[in-house]
Order: sequence, then structure tokens, then C-alpha cells
Amino acid sequence: MVVQAYILVQTEVGKAAEVAAEIADVKGVTLAEDVTGPYDVIVRAEATHVDELGELVVAKIQRIDGITRTLTCPVVHL
Repeated sequence: MVVQAYILVQTEVGKAAEVAAEIADVKGVTLAEDVTGPYDVIVRAEATHVDELGELVVAKIQRIDGITRTLTCPVVHL
């Protein structure tokens, strides 16, 4: 089973498009778009298990220059 999540990203002012483009190249990311509102980039990602998803967010996405905060929202199927 695949674990999927939306990752809401806040960036430094003027960095949203650059950050979204860099995130889009990360393995496990299926979509990264710059948006308006309280978050600057919305990312859709998937992994084979929760620990892999955590590794993706902490070790790969959060280390991208220009990101100030992330919020990970796992997808649930009720």
C-alpha cells in the first residue's frame, strides 16, 4: 500500500516558483505547484510507508533553500 500526503509549504518572499520547481524534482513527489494564500507551495507526495514519507519531508524537502515551514497532511481513506 502507498502512503500519500499533501505537504503545505511556506517560503521566503519571492521564492515560491523556484522552490516549487526544485521540489518537483524530488523522488516521491508527484506534484508541486506554487499557489496563493497562507501557503506558497502545495506538494503531493507518496511513499511506500510512513517512515519513508517522513524521510522525504525532513531529509529532502525541508532542506531546500527558501523554505521556512512545512505542514504534512497524510491522505486517509475512510
